[in-house]
Amino acid sequence: MALEITPGDFCEDHVISGKKLSKRIRQEIANEVERLTELHGARPKLVTVIVGEDPGSKMYVRMKHKACKRVGILSEGYNLPEDTTQEELLELIHRLNQDPTVHGILVQLPLPKHIDEETIISAINPDKDVDGFSPRNIYRLFYGGELLSAATPQGIVTILDSLGIDLDGMHAVIINRSTIVGKPLIMLLLNRNITVTVCHSHTRDLPSITRQADILITAVGRRRSDEDPYFITADMVKDGAIVIDVATPHGDCDFEAIKCKALYITPVPGGVGPMTIAMLLKNVLAAYSFQMAQTNVLTTYAIDYGSYVS
Repeated sequence: MALEITPGDFCEDHVISGKKLSKRIRQEIANEVERLTELHGARPKLVTVIVGEDPGSKMYVRMKHKACKRVGILSEGYNLPEDTTQEELLELIHRLNQDPTVHGILVQLPLPKHIDEETIISAINPDKDVDGFSPRNIYRLFYGGELLSAATPQGIVTILDSLGIDLDGMHAVIINRSTIVGKPLIMLLLNRNITVTVCHSHTRDLPSITRQADILITAVGRRRSDEDPYFITADMVKDGAIVIDVATPHGDCDFEAIKCKALYITPVPGGVGPMTIAMLLKNVLAAYSFQMAQTNVLTTYAIDYGSYVS
């Protein structure tokens, strides 16, 4: 059940609508959730964990639960107090790892300073790690596997895959080297035979590099309001480039000026953001399907550009 979509379904006047593309993907996910639930007699389930009272984290988690409900995925949340110890959090993760009714575990970052994020991420069962941050899933990605990869980078390459363009040999410039976006994105792009250059805060003469990009992906996020100067201006983008702006909430790019010379560009909001949520749902379904297959039930999961057969 591969997703059939053309750029005309989600692009208009050079602008990529992540809302429209993610809506199509979420519908396919919803269909697959119902099919597999009927097949296995159990519905996919995501469990989220928040430690502390960060309003941004709470907002993001609410969005994830709402999205789960829309496609028929069960979800449950643990809201732990700020003074939760690392040992208490590890104990909860251990219980969730052992619970066969839980197919996806998401610990919302950032965590309080007294809790080591790397230790917590490493404690999550890799087959339930729907964020794609565990060492085993990073290892899988390094060797070409995309079963559970980070949602935002996966959303970016899904946009690129859906454009119907031959990506082979293109030059992509990424302005981000984080473990959440930049580093996993490198592997996903290399899997598509794209040449990758990574830029960061120490990069010299950034405009000379961005002007070489067939695909420019920026995730800096320095703008604190719409009145701040743009990080990426039109003179930094070559004609006919594909520009993916991942920065929120205000975007890195001078959207109106760049739209006039880009082949395609994503808006902020409405571009990569909706795709990130869709890819999280896809990861939950992939994790569920894989775990069902481990119980010696033949399961085939094929959606969007990924196919998983066990």
